[in-house]
Amino acid sequence: MHFSATSDYPADATTVAAMLADEDFARRRAEATGPLEQSTEVTRDGEAFTVTTKLKMPTTMVPPKFRSFAPSALNVTLVEAWAAPGADGARTSTFDVDIQGVPAKVRGTQKLAPSAAGSTKTYDGEVTASIPLVGKKMEQMAVAAVDKIVQVERRIALEYLAEH
Repeated sequence: MHFSATSDYPADATTVAAMLADEDFARRRAEATGPLEQSTEVTRDGEAFTVTTKLKMPTTMVPPKFRSFAPSALNVTLVEAWAAPGADGARTSTFDVDIQGVPAKVRGTQKLAPSAAGSTKTYDGEVTASIPLVGKKMEQMAVAAVDKIVQVERRIALEYLAEH
């Protein structure tokens, strides 16, 4: 199932990219999702960077009728690989979400681009769940969860940008 979302930021793309590559921001964003445990690592390759976030999430985030498909806690790994900026400061990334023990995948791309008011971050991706009979419903719920995560990220980003 396809999803897309957009977030606008009142800062230029270079500033927002620096925020996305900041371990403090990545940690705050992860903590806002309510994990039981979390770790974040940012690695750099010149101007490109990769953010790897590992979360141990409670199964309360899974609707009760689907909890039998999930382990006692969900181990989630999010990897965002951001390319170096273009001449205008725009960047692209791929992202991959792996939920260990759950036959569902989330993959896509992100683009951070300058805009008249600062910058815009766009998400474009696919959710797939390979569970007979209920896979489509799980995909719909995962897309709804992605929308909530994007809203949380925007809130944390606006707080972070106001502080810096």
